[in-house]
Amino acid sequence: MTSKKTGYLLGAVAGAGVMAAAVAGAGMRLPTAQADEAQLIRASTAPIFAPPPGAPMSYADIFERVSPAVVSINVTSRADPNLLRRAIPGLPFLLPQPDGDDGDDPTAPPQGGQTERGQPRLPSQQSSGSGFFISRDGYIVTNNHVVENAERITVVMKDETELEAEIVGRDEGTDLAVLKVKGRSGPFPFVDFEDSAKPRVGDWVIAVGNPFGLGGTATAGIISAYGRDIGETFVDYIQIDAPINRGNSGGPTFDIYGRVIGVNTAIFSPSGGSVGIGFAIPADVAKTVTQQLIRGGRIERGYIGASIQNFTREMAEAQGMGDQRGAIVGDLVAGGPSQRAGLMVGDVVVSVNGQPVKTSSELTRRVAQARPGDALRLEVIRDGRRRTVEVRSGVRPSERELASNDNTPGGRAPAAPAAPSAPVIGLSLAPLDDASRRQLSVPADVRGALVTSVDQASDAAEKGLRRGDLITRAGDRPINSAADLAAVVEAAKRSNRTSVLVGVYRNGRTSFLPLKVSG
Repeated sequence: MTSKKTGYLLGAVAGAGVMAAAVAGAGMRLPTAQADEAQLIRASTAPIFAPPPGAPMSYADIFERVSPAVVSINVTSRADPNLLRRAIPGLPFLLPQPDGDDGDDPTAPPQGGQTERGQPRLPSQQSSGSGFFISRDGYIVTNNHVVENAERITVVMKDETELEAEIVGRDEGTDLAVLKVKGRSGPFPFVDFEDSAKPRVGDWVIAVGNPFGLGGTATAGIISAYGRDIGETFVDYIQIDAPINRGNSGGPTFDIYGRVIGVNTAIFSPSGGSVGIGFAIPADVAKTVTQQLIRGGRIERGYIGASIQNFTREMAEAQGMGDQRGAIVGDLVAGGPSQRAGLMVGDVVVSVNGQPVKTSSELTRRVAQARPGDALRLEVIRDGRRRTVEVRSGVRPSERELASNDNTPGGRAPAAPAAPSAPVIGLSLAPLDDASRRQLSVPADVRGALVTSVDQASDAAEKGLRRGDLITRAGDRPINSAADLAAVVEAAKRSNRTSVLVGVYRNGRTSFLPLKVSG
């Protein structure tokens, strides 16, 4: 909103300046027709539209050079209501979905007959996105979410030539896909990734794409920031303020030399439309992934079979570890690489092969860079001491498989908890008996104390703990009873700590959070 308002104000001021000049000219006496002509020439060449220092005079030359390589991508697919509007959990970030023109209500019953197995057939939908040629023989880059459910793909070039295309490979982890034109070998106009000389924050960029089906649309702005983490696993995004909208997905962002510096992918959008904050996959990431897709059609990443989360400064204080940062292990995949190597729940990973790790995203990316079978030396802190655990990397499952594993359904909270204890830091706990284990769908290898009630005035309630949660760890100790938790709390008080780090099991996953101690 601010940039729009500023633009209008600058336009109004410029207009006022021109009007003032016209009024001043009306009061002047021009003695000859030649003077009239001279005055007109001076007015037409006045630098009314001169850019500020450092800005390009015009983007027209850049656009003319690169726009033939940018295409609109029209997709026919079966409607998936779960993918029509995808947000990153907990944040108002949206993938600017391909622009659809079917107008169907995604909540309406599926139409279109039945499949061979007698199941309802989802309705067909038409949508469009953007992409660009990266080779003269017809390879095209776009976003995975543009084409992931495609049954038919048509590429429309600048001169309105329509070409059929097929998917060469897709990568859910970076939301990139590569297409190949069918039936024609080219040559096609193409552009190059710029993966070495990065523009600076504040440098000008131009985005070209197909927003709302308006092919060949150019918008301009600057690079606002690098290294934006918007909840995706393998990408630190470039933030740009060149407007991108629905249908821009998969289109390129260029520097002022016409080199591709990013692939437009997501927008910050409280309302669903552009507010001038867009995100692009950096060219170096896009180039590496697309080259691998062209060579083999898929991406293989390393995998250690562990659920992790950020080990924050507050967690470190609760553990008496100063300002240590890293990634804390929440769960281990049964029989997975980490479990076989001896990694344990509650371990704090602080480096991989000697490279420091400060966040869970850094750990995931370091592991992903490994090839299957590579040795990964994880430096961990366990029980206050550093040690090294060597893990042999496996192959990371698809993002869809991992997501399905993360959504293990939990049961309802027990209706009649047995022998609840006196509250400890706002939590009343009871032993986890067989009936509660079945009701909550807790696996046999998970141990802990069951939360039967939460004091609503406590820090535990403020941080979202609820009846039916399982407290599995506190500090460096496993928890099986209220007495176990009380002992950890007392030890924390004696050490003058203001909080304890607690492991909470819910819906098939363990998460850690610091809880304040009372008194």
